[in-house]
Amino acid sequence: MTQSHDKLFKRRREDFWCEQCGAQVAGDGYTNHCPQCLWSKHVDVRPGDRAAECGGLMEPVALVKERLTHRCVRCGYEKNNKTAADDDFDALLRLANRIADGR
Repeated sequence: MTQSHDKLFKRRREDFWCEQCGAQVAGDGYTNHCPQCLWSKHVDVRPGDRAAECGGLMEPVALVKERLTHRCVRCGYEKNNKTAADDDFDALLRLANRIADGR
């Protein structure tokens, strides 16, 4: 029997300081990246479980529609995440331009 996504997801309301840009981020239980610089951190095996041992920073490397792809700079793990309503629009544009320029 397969577990449902709801049973695998652990919602955690956690505030944090972004280790990439230093912004203070108020988590809502679904927050998985900094809304200022769009970087994330490799902390989960399954969303919200905080079971990943890596702990590396995850760079935003792709943006397709409303999905960000993050790649861990330490181990190379990639994960897709939804963009959030509070994501900085200019940061999203800079990422899109960087991708378009091949950087």
